[in-house]
Amino acid sequence: MHVNEIVLMISLSIVLLISPFISNKFKFPIAVVEILLGVLLGNLGFVNIYNEYFKLLAEGGFLFLMLLAGMEVNLKDLLKIKKSIFKKTFFFLGLLYLLSFWSATLFGYGIIYVIIFSLISVGLLLSIQQEIGKTNWLSLALTVGIIGELVSILMLTLISGYIKYGFSQKLLINIGVLIMFLVFMGFLFAMSRTLFWWFPKLKHYLMPNTDKYYQDVRIAFSLFFIMIAVLLYLKMDAVLGAFIVGVFLKTFFDHNYKLEHKLAPFGFGFLITIFFVYVGSSINLKSFDFVMLKEVACLSVIMILVRIISSFVFFKELKFKNSVLFGLSLSMPLTLLIATATIAKDYHYISNKEYIVLVVTSVVEVVVVMFGVKFINKIQFQKKG
Repeated sequence: MHVNEIVLMISLSIVLLISPFISNKFKFPIAVVEILLGVLLGNLGFVNIYNEYFKLLAEGGFLFLMLLAGMEVNLKDLLKIKKSIFKKTFFFLGLLYLLSFWSATLFGYGIIYVIIFSLISVGLLLSIQQEIGKTNWLSLALTVGIIGELVSILMLTLISGYIKYGFSQKLLINIGVLIMFLVFMGFLFAMSRTLFWWFPKLKHYLMPNTDKYYQDVRIAFSLFFIMIAVLLYLKMDAVLGAFIVGVFLKTFFDHNYKLEHKLAPFGFGFLITIFFVYVGSSINLKSFDFVMLKEVACLSVIMILVRIISSFVFFKELKFKNSVLFGLSLSMPLTLLIATATIAKDYHYISNKEYIVLVVTSVVEVVVVMFGVKFINKIQFQKKG
């Protein structure tokens, strides 16, 4: 084994070991800590993004992250949402995309920034809930965020096709294949729902609550790899496939609530950590200058403002401060923003500097939102007292 591989293994092992302690000490989301450690190790030369083993593990971690993101979505729960909230959710998303398009046009950004400005991911909302407890606006943010994340994944898939093919016949073919795939998956979901309704014991047979052979984990990984293989064959982005498998597992095997807890440690305790370290190590601090810092500030302000303005769709339910908190809490699309930046960079649609700016923006947003939410919530609490 080459010396570089040995150094890489030791470096990653150290990150796996110390990142939880740093996260607990400074109250930062562990993903942010892992990215920052990646920046440090990358700039000191301990890890190299061009190492094939490192890159392969990072890609696996990214897809596994999308699988776990999908497991936050239970389609049966979405069907129980009140019609009024459901309608306002799509009004909120429509306004968000409209403001994002206006902002991208006004400041001269490319079309991909329309998607970037409007990305929504709910992964870090649970971190806010751990900090301040359950609130009505946070519960609504989780509900709206899940639908927003579904839309974001779909838009990410579409923009990936655009980045690959541009406005061409191949893009139209790609969109056609995507539509057919989604229709087929919808049919498969409907068939699965009918099958499990007629044979309710089947899901318990496939994924028993107690199983010494970890049958549930085996099925989850089998579906994960099969779906990725299918999408690679169709020449589509595997991100969507990983996400759909997560949604399928959550929707039809929700009786096995332990499954997510079995998969999460492997992801967040190993593969996903490597992905975040890889992302951090791709940031070259020597190339980071004041102009890029201004760009980070500009992007962060735009992404937070368009969400806060859009959040006033729910003013009747939340009032002023809670609407601000609602919009602010949805301004942490860390994983999806990094995913979008990674795809755009891999296909040379954005420069390396733009990629660095977007990654740094994703981290800055998390820090601003976490502190901002706690600060605003504290003021509200004091007024009530």
